Amino acid sequence: MLFEVWAPNAQDRVVLWLEGTRLAMERDPVREGWWTAEAAAEDGTRYGFLLDDGPLLPDPRSRRQPEGPDGPSAVVAPDTYVWRSDDWQGRGLAGAVLYELHVGTYTHEGTLDAAAGHLGELVDLGITHVELMPVCPFPGTHGWGYEGVSPWAVHEPYGGPEALKRFVDTAHGLGLGVVLDVVHNHLGPSGNHLPSFGPYFTDTHHTPWGSAINLDAPGSDEVRAYLLGSALAWLRDYRMDGLRLDAIHALADGRALTFLEELSAAVDRFAADVRRPVFLIAESDLCDPRTTTPREEGGLGIHAQWNDDFHHALHTALTGESRGYYADFARAPLAALAKTMGHVFFHDGTYSTFRGRTHGRPVDLTRTPAQHFLGYAQTHDQIGNRALGDRLSSHLSPGLLACAAALVLTGPFTPMLFMGEEWGARTPWQFFTDHTDPELAESVRQGRRREFAAYGWAADDIPDPQDPATRDRSCLDRSERTREPHASLLAWHRELIALRRTQPDLSDPDLAAVRVAYDEDARWLVFRRGDLRVAVNLAKGPATIPLGGGARLLAVWDGVRGPGADGVLELPGESCVVLADG
Repeated sequence: MLFEVWAPNAQDRVVLWLEGTRLAMERDPVREGWWTAEAAAEDGTRYGFLLDDGPLLPDPRSRRQPEGPDGPSAVVAPDTYVWRSDDWQGRGLAGAVLYELHVGTYTHEGTLDAAAGHLGELVDLGITHVELMPVCPFPGTHGWGYEGVSPWAVHEPYGGPEALKRFVDTAHGLGLGVVLDVVHNHLGPSGNHLPSFGPYFTDTHHTPWGSAINLDAPGSDEVRAYLLGSALAWLRDYRMDGLRLDAIHALADGRALTFLEELSAAVDRFAADVRRPVFLIAESDLCDPRTTTPREEGGLGIHAQWNDDFHHALHTALTGESRGYYADFARAPLAALAKTMGHVFFHDGTYSTFRGRTHGRPVDLTRTPAQHFLGYAQTHDQIGNRALGDRLSSHLSPGLLACAAALVLTGPFTPMLFMGEEWGARTPWQFFTDHTDPELAESVRQGRRREFAAYGWAADDIPDPQDPATRDRSCLDRSERTREPHASLLAWHRELIALRRTQPDLSDPDLAAVRVAYDEDARWLVFRRGDLRVAVNLAKGPATIPLGGGARLLAVWDGVRGPGADGVLELPGESCVVLADG
């Protein structure tokens, strides 16, 4: 088979190490910086590269790292997996309900096979797509995955490449699409050997993680091709239905044709070739509708983006929190929530006190489909980046959790749940790592404590990321599902998702048609989508809501009775209802 590596940093020679045997590689006569060698190998054969008599390094394009990021790579033979779901036609974003899942804590086993065993629960719930958090190799056994390296490989403790294929195959067999979270804005510090090979990073730009991925400096053509190849490999080799792109605002790219435009064009071509829908979802804090604007209209052509403004407005309305970025939303949280539901972004050219400047730009409601934006009450970031990793269920009543579900699952955006949210899981989801480098482990531990000391937290109160108990606490407890109030919340989520599937008004892509009314002081909000209205009362006491017409109940939390002949709805405290006209 052909072994090849881009190693422009090698001065004199590159050696292929193959199960202990060393073979000199030759410079590619056409592709500058590339080295090649032919050698016999089979599935599982260990190999690596030595540059100028340096240490053994794994392949930057390794498909498997059986001994972790610092060990040798292993050959993954193509086409050895026999897919059972060959008739899979794909599932697009229209009408989707996503479910964010972390393999390492979805079950106590922390493997892809164990997670696959519970996919039937998601089908019963009404989920259409599972969004896997990153699965690339990282040091140790347990971690979030955002410190991954080897962006073509699968974390071995999760089960490696074959387990990921089994997971996707099982999901497709059940009618579930699979979206994978990929990280292009940085790689983990431990096990990251790319700088030895070539200019994968540049000091032209700096990010919160240090030197930026090289997307526009000398040598960036090959780096962009490297990332594009990785993205397409997930879609091709593992038959993913989409990719979630982590923090695209941290991609420093000054070229006229940006990497994200290249990526979206390549994914669209791939979708056309395989004749099934394949999509990209961006995480971005830019509040910029150009992210999802088609390329031919001057946008990036990404198919959807997370809407953190909706999350922040909903969070402040539910909790009253006002620290950090919540400050902008906390002055009038119901007004902020109403604005995001009707206009997508709260910051659409408005002043942000958190940033100290104006931020964002308006969305063209008449030309932008609602499914271009994801709406959610909780995500891994918004839980795990809190000091204690506490979920909304740690602070809110079941009624307020039911209100949050109603706003997300019947709202205008493509809804997404974070694992366990559907039953109001009480387990936290904390920040945990398993760094094998003692100095890095201590640096992460102290950095976490310093971060929250600024908010008045004592160092001993912050969970130690390196303590195995931190990860163990973060694993879901499925026994909660059958106990109250969890069982009722689970049934409520199932009922709302079923309504979304059966009521066309709840999947209407017309953002301009959404109408919202609210009372800031009384803490109620009503929004209309076609002939349907959804009312939530976030106050502890009852609310009197003038609906202005007759309505019948479609879904009720906490014994709500329908509006009277005068069109006035009496809504108990911390409750919600879905109504249809007539």
